[in-house]
Amino acid sequence: MNPILLSKVLLCLLSIAFICVWFRSAAAQRSSPRSRAGTFPTPKLLLIGFITDFLDTLGIGSYAPTTSLFKFTKSVDDRLIPGTMTIGHMIPTLVETLIYLTIVPVDPTTLFSMLGSAMLGAWMGAGVVSKLSKRAIQIGMTIALSIAVILLSCKQMGYFPGGGDALGVTGIKLGIAVGFNFVFGALMTIGIGMYAPCMIVVYLLGMSPTAAFPIMMGSCAFLMPVGALPFLKEKSYDQPAALGLTLGGIPGVLLAAYVFYQLSIRWVLWLVIAVSVITAVNLFRSVMNRDSS
Repeated sequence: MNPILLSKVLLCLLSIAFICVWFRSAAAQRSSPRSRAGTFPTPKLLLIGFITDFLDTLGIGSYAPTTSLFKFTKSVDDRLIPGTMTIGHMIPTLVETLIYLTIVPVDPTTLFSMLGSAMLGAWMGAGVVSKLSKRAIQIGMTIALSIAVILLSCKQMGYFPGGGDALGVTGIKLGIAVGFNFVFGALMTIGIGMYAPCMIVVYLLGMSPTAAFPIMMGSCAFLMPVGALPFLKEKSYDQPAALGLTLGGIPGVLLAAYVFYQLSIRWVLWLVIAVSVITAVNLFRSVMNRDSS
């Protein structure tokens, strides 16, 4: 079987297993009288899913915009944001990955190596994040958004090289790529989206910029079911919000993929950076206010 086709089949099987586990978790939550697990997502939550996965498909990433919109609309408790994003964005990211694995060529060895390391990193990271306190997650997300702002700003201003023509890497370069993707997978569970850092690593290693899309989206699609399991086990997520990200995100992905080669998104990325800065400041103020109380 063709390696790329095999990756698609494995991803679909992994996603089916994830959906089954998610359904069981949601059903278990319905038995709690204080749970919102049985409620359908509001139009606001569906719109957040549409906007964030639209941006995600264009390579901007979904974690910073989702965190920002959740904070501004007061839709999700801070402690539940990482789990809600990991669970809710999983299926839209699957759709993205299937699209980019079809239209963008990439070296199978590089792809599979980086996918595997991201999954391992997410599994180790989520086991810790799902048990953290609300304050610890606020601090983590403040740092996460700050890092995302720095990386995205540097990318916008052209401080990182534009990459080369290679579709993959070998030897020491492959080891470096695998190592970084392991770290990115672990950090993603605390709200640090991996698109910008993964794209930067791909550029620095001399690969084609377009090869970053199936790698970074495939990494997220494979690590998210693994990273979501601890959140599901600890019930550390908001069910209606996660479902809103999924149901609203899928049409956002399809629309973004359709206009991918036509739309200029530079101004959108600057908007995401601005919103992320404001959100990071608000999170930092929440942490400081708690310290002073």
